[in-house]
Amino acid sequence: MNRTGTRHVSSIQDVRAELVERLRARSVEIEDAIFARVQALSAPVESEDAEYRAGLRATVAEVVSYALVSIEQGEEWSEPVPSLVAAQARRAARSGVGLDTVLRRYAAGDRLLAEFIMEEASSLPNAALRQVLRAQGPQVDRVMAAVAAEYMSEVELMRRSPAQRMAERVQRLLAGDSPLDAAELGYELEGWHLGLVVTGARPDVAARTLAAGLSRPVLVVLRGDDVAWAWLGGQEELAVADVDRYLSAGVLGDVSLAVGEPRQGRDGWRLTHQEAQAARLVMMRRPQPLIRASDVVLLAAVLREETLARSLHQTYIVPLDEHGDADLVLRETLRAYFAAGFNAATAAAALEVDRHTVQRRLRKAEEALGRLLHSCHAELAVALRLEELGESASPPLPGR
Repeated sequence: MNRTGTRHVSSIQDVRAELVERLRARSVEIEDAIFARVQALSAPVESEDAEYRAGLRATVAEVVSYALVSIEQGEEWSEPVPSLVAAQARRAARSGVGLDTVLRRYAAGDRLLAEFIMEEASSLPNAALRQVLRAQGPQVDRVMAAVAAEYMSEVELMRRSPAQRMAERVQRLLAGDSPLDAAELGYELEGWHLGLVVTGARPDVAARTLAAGLSRPVLVVLRGDDVAWAWLGGQEELAVADVDRYLSAGVLGDVSLAVGEPRQGRDGWRLTHQEAQAARLVMMRRPQPLIRASDVVLLAAVLREETLARSLHQTYIVPLDEHGDADLVLRETLRAYFAAGFNAATAAAALEVDRHTVQRRLRKAEEALGRLLHSCHAELAVALRLEELGESASPPLPGR
């Protein structure tokens, strides 16, 4: 190679580095846009699986990062796809999301990333841009091939495993497209049900131990090494407090429980599971031994819609930030006021200040928000709780 050739290679490398630097500066915007596109290609069963929903957002971030490294390194770069991508492909198979949907999402994400590349590369040499785009095709194909292989491997495992076949039956029944009867499940569907998502070490064993201790029939579906869906049944309603007491006794091992509400009949069987999944969405942001759906139903609903979460933050949290150092004091006062049932004297006692101080702070909050607290207390309370969960950031990875 002559010196001209050497300079050309160096120039291409510089172009790649500059392009990736620009794209990384917009990584949050890119991830948000791709995630929105991916969500538009939704599958109905996804709403039933909190781990899959959270894993979807985390996978988008991982694939974008992987793509930027591949651009930076060039067409010769070849590394295995991230483990999270492979895990999400297997999770999609277990959740009943079709392989066609999974692959269409990757293709849609690739097209959107190419649009961002074109925007940022408008001032770069055309030859270098063509080389970058040409190198992207094989990398995307390799990722999609690896995803398809992981997906089909999981499908084959499900066909061979009795436990996985049971999980598939339950998935179809939850989706409402299966004529299964109770005999196929070994569980009565017409009685009372309490839905659980059990997370931790040997979650299926923990669910069966809990059922035995409470003398309840149980249906358990293992969803991975550390997650199980469970239903406690019976002809009489089971109180969540009984589950909490048994968990507190420490005999279930290192597990956490996201719990629905007691419901009756087949529709109740589905609903209590959906409630448990909603509670699990909150638990993934703030781990705790037990979380009950009725305590977090509004919060969970907002967590399912990122646009609503951002709207609440902009409407009810950002105006408080305009008060400088006082913003934290206003937040603390509002939380104490809501926790005290809108009683200023009780809130003052909790904050160790006088009642007039609390009232002055509440008026200042109303001035910042441009509305009276009694007209927006529910929205403001949810916005404050979202902030506590750190919901301006992405949720943690499933299983962590």
